[in-house]
Amino acid sequence: MTQRAPVVLFDLDGTLVDPAGSITGGIAYALAAMDLPVPEDAVLRRMVGPKLSDGLLRFTAVTEELLPEVIALYRSHYLEHGLRQSRVYPGLPGLLASLRSEGYGLGVATQKPEPLANTLLAALELADAFDVIRGAHADETLTAGHPDFRAGKAEIIGAALGFFGAGPEEAVMVGDRYQDVDGARANALQCLGVAWGFAEEGELESAGALVLAEDARDLDRAIRGYFSGRLPLGRSEAGARGAL
Repeated sequence: MTQRAPVVLFDLDGTLVDPAGSITGGIAYALAAMDLPVPEDAVLRRMVGPKLSDGLLRFTAVTEELLPEVIALYRSHYLEHGLRQSRVYPGLPGLLASLRSEGYGLGVATQKPEPLANTLLAALELADAFDVIRGAHADETLTAGHPDFRAGKAEIIGAALGFFGAGPEEAVMVGDRYQDVDGARANALQCLGVAWGFAEEGELESAGALVLAEDARDLDRAIRGYFSGRLPLGRSEAGARGAL
């Protein structure tokens, strides 16, 4: 596969950025502040990646009526503490700089609210690494039918892909959860999985991630291998779920 300007879209939390407990801690704080039961840590970790409102409704005792207040408490806690806790995963700044210097188009597609994604990446001095950052609407309580509502990862990936005007053969998604794989597939993209995020054992392989990168160097090889028309060699190959 050859092209002038390959496009790589990245998920945010669990792929580019280690929240270092800021997301799970913020959810626990908000629930406790509302006198609601706080799930065990394994359940809280499952809520990292998907849309926050969906996770709260699925995994906690939060109701539709309580959702706006719980999210507001979470966001306040995140802005005060979470930004300082978050860290870029090792090796990724160098990988992004290298890809950008070679003309790759780089974007972020996250279910985090778009303004908050911009704030986080700016705080980590990473915002300028990307041509476009797309996320959910700032109001996470919006429901289907609202003109600004983005139902999920598929729509967000589609919005990021649309910025470049790139076709499916010109782009690839990188993520750490099955939602990234499903969202990529909905846009006719392949997804390269990363092993350092929040996926459960076997989650990415079962979802159909093309490879499973173990570290930034492995991901670099996977990206270049994808666009050169070959599977990368080494440990990444263990996660392969198909042929290019």
